Amino acid sequence: MGGVEDEEPASKRLKLSAGELGGLSNGTSSIEPIAVSSRDLMARPLPSEGDEKVLGSKGVIKRVEFVRIIAKALYSLGYKKSGAYLEEESGIPLQSTVVNLFMQQILDGNWDESVATLHKIGLPDNNIVKSASFLILEQKFFELLNRKDDLGALKTLREEIAPLDINGDRVHQLSVCMVFSSSVGAPGQNVMTAKTRPKLLEELEELLPPTVMIPERRLEHLVEQALVLQRDACIFHNSSNEEMSLYTDHRCGRDRIPSRTLQILQGHSNEVWFLQFSHSGRYLASSSSDQLAIIWEVGVNGEVSLKHKLEGHGRPVSSVSWSPDDQQLLTCGVEEAVRRWDVASGQCLRIYEKPGFGCVSCGWFPDGKWIFCGVSDKSICMWELDGKELECWKGQRTLKISDLEITSDGKQVISICRETTILLLDRVAKVERWIEEDQTITSFSLSRDNKFLLVNLLNQEIHLWNIQGDIKLIAKYKGHKRTRFVIRSCFGGIDQAFIASGSEDSQVYLWHRGSSELIGALPGHSGAVNCVSWNPANPHMLASASDDRTIRIWGLKELNVKHKDAHSNGVHYCNGGT
Repeated sequence: MGGVEDEEPASKRLKLSAGELGGLSNGTSSIEPIAVSSRDLMARPLPSEGDEKVLGSKGVIKRVEFVRIIAKALYSLGYKKSGAYLEEESGIPLQSTVVNLFMQQILDGNWDESVATLHKIGLPDNNIVKSASFLILEQKFFELLNRKDDLGALKTLREEIAPLDINGDRVHQLSVCMVFSSSVGAPGQNVMTAKTRPKLLEELEELLPPTVMIPERRLEHLVEQALVLQRDACIFHNSSNEEMSLYTDHRCGRDRIPSRTLQILQGHSNEVWFLQFSHSGRYLASSSSDQLAIIWEVGVNGEVSLKHKLEGHGRPVSSVSWSPDDQQLLTCGVEEAVRRWDVASGQCLRIYEKPGFGCVSCGWFPDGKWIFCGVSDKSICMWELDGKELECWKGQRTLKISDLEITSDGKQVISICRETTILLLDRVAKVERWIEEDQTITSFSLSRDNKFLLVNLLNQEIHLWNIQGDIKLIAKYKGHKRTRFVIRSCFGGIDQAFIASGSEDSQVYLWHRGSSELIGALPGHSGAVNCVSWNPANPHMLASASDDRTIRIWGLKELNVKHKDAHSNGVHYCNGGT
C-alpha cells in the first residue's frame, strides 16, 4: 500500500515530500393622513429614563421600549386599531406628536413646514439635522423639476440646499441636472431621479435616531436575530429553517446528523480512493486503484445504484471532477491522462495528455467550456474541450500529490505548490497569494461560497482558512487518525455547517464547523477511509470511500427505506441493518 516515505509508489500513496415603506407611522403601505389635533400639538412627553421599568428575568428589557416596538410591529402588520389601542391603554405613544406631524408633512409634500418641524424635534446632532434637511429639500427640488417649475427648482438649489454646505458632489450633480433637466430619468441618470415620498420617509427613518423614529421591522429583526443565534449555537442543526418555531427554544438532536449506514456499494475490486457527489446531488462518482471510475445514480427515494463503469485508464484513477451542469465527468489517472466522459451514455469523449508528462489533478472552469489540470512537471495547464491547449502556468504551481480547485467566478486557481504551501493564483490580475502551514499539506477542499479552504495536514489536524480578503486561520479540527496515507475531508450539511473527514482507523469523523466540536465517529468500514463527500442537495446523505473496496452511504437513523437488490451495489441496508 505504500507510505509517505515511498519514492515512486504507483498509487494514491504518493510521496508527501515533506421596496415601498410599509406605512412608517401607521405601518401600512397606503398613505393615510395622520390626525393631529391642537391638543396633540402639546406633545405628551415620553416617560423619562427614571420612570422606565424593566421586564424579563434578566432585567434588561425596558418596558417603554418594549411597548413602542410592539406598537410599531402592529402598525407594520396592518393592525392599526390594535396599535392605536395599545398606545392608548399603555399611555406610551409610538412617536411624539411632533414626529407624527413631521411624518405627515413629508407624506403631504409640505417641504418648508417639514424642515421647520424637523428643527423642533430636538435632535442633539446638528449634522443629522442638516443631512435630513438635505434629503427633504432634494425631494422638493426634484418634484419642482417634474412639474416643469425650473425657476422654483433653481431657487431651492441656490437658497436652501447649497447654504447647508454639505454633500458638495451631490449639489454639483443637482446643478448639472438643472442644465439637462430634460434628461432626468434617462439612461445613465438614474441617480438623479425623484423618489416616492414613502421612500423618502424610509430614508429619513434610517437617518434619525431610533429613539425618535423606531426602525421599520425592528421587532422582526430582534426575533430573527434570536432564532439565528439559537440555530448557530446548536451543534446538531441540520434541517431547514422552516422547522424552527417561536414557540420553543431551538434544539436539534443527533438524529439530524447522518450516522447510520443505509447502503454499502461494492462496484470496485480494489481500494476506493476518491468520490464526489455531483452539484445537483443526483449522481456520485468514485475512483479506485482498480483503474476504474464509476458513476452512481441517486434515486428519488435516496437509493444509490450503479449507472456506468468507466474503463480506459491504464493506471489507478486518483480523482474525478463534475462539469458545472453535471452532464460530463473528468477522471484523472495517476500521472497519466485526463479523460472526459458523457454521463448519460458513459462514453469517453476526449483524452487530454501532456507529452512527456503525466496529469496529477483535474477540474472545470465555471462556464464548462475549459478544463484545467495539474501536471507532473509542477505546472498547471488549461485546455479547451476540443483538446487545444490555451494556457500553461509554469514553475512551482503544483506537486505530484495535489488537489486543484478554481473559484466559481473563474478568477482564482488554488493548488498545493510546496509541501507546506497552498497557492492562490489570481489568473486575471496575475497576483499570487499563499497559505503557509507548519506541517506538510496532504489535501484541501474549497467551500461552496469560495470563502473558506479546508486543509488536511500530516500531523492529524484539519485547518479552516478564510481566504476572502486577508487570509486567516479560523479553526482547527482534531481527532481523526492519519499516519501514512492521503486522507480527505469535506464541508457539508445545511449551509455547510459541518466538517467530515476520513481516517486511517476505518471511521468517518464529523465536527461542527463553527465550534470545532467533535460530534462523533462513524464505525463500519474495515479499512482506512480515504475520502468523504456530503450530498449538496441532501444534508442528510453522506458517502465515504475506503480501502475495504466499498463505499458507504450514510443517512439518518429513523429512515426506513427499503432498497431493491442490485448486484452492482452489493449489500443494501435498511435502518442500518443487513
